[in-house]
Amino acid sequence: MTYEQRIQQALQWWSYRQSIKLFLEAEKIRDSLLQESFTIRRSLDVLKIDKLNLSINKILEYIQKIDHFHHSLVQLSDRLCPVYIQDSLPLSIQSLLDPWLVSNPHVYFHIDMPVSWRNEPVECSFIILRALEELLTITLPKFSTAISIHISLKEKEQTGELSVHITYPDISTMMFYSNLPELKYLSDSVQFLISGKCFYKIRNLRIAWYFSW
Repeated sequence: MTYEQRIQQALQWWSYRQSIKLFLEAEKIRDSLLQESFTIRRSLDVLKIDKLNLSINKILEYIQKIDHFHHSLVQLSDRLCPVYIQDSLPLSIQSLLDPWLVSNPHVYFHIDMPVSWRNEPVECSFIILRALEELLTITLPKFSTAISIHISLKEKEQTGELSVHITYPDISTMMFYSNLPELKYLSDSVQFLISGKCFYKIRNLRIAWYFSW
């Protein structure tokens, strides 16, 4: 396979993955947020008929509905465009990882982010964040098993480096998640899109991924 063909396959994979994310978000909006907004709208119609004769419990119920709707909108906004992306890549990475920590209690996360960071183009930060998200999606086992992940962001001689060290519980699990074809697509996509490097090293039960740009 030529370099051009390999990059074409990688970018097709990347485009497909991002399209799927947008499709799933649209489904969530249709199945959840639009339904919630309709329910709130109907509740407001009832208020007009009821002439605002509300009990304390009814008022609290409406407040909870609006708060939940607002919280869902905030989550949607953060998923579509990570918070802090224009100001701080470290804070954006931390914000991206917060839901992963909650949904994967069996995984030990160690996150090492610098206090300050250089000015980074938004489009570059966006690709780095999406690449990290894809890497975790691909390499984290779907079943509950004890693994540890060390994520670090550093600057070396004016080159940014994001490293992700994943330690698996056994050799078979490690080998399986190090040989998935999606990882090659991810590596080629990132290298092409940000003109950087993406590679990994294996040592014992650990896979160390490096993104540099």
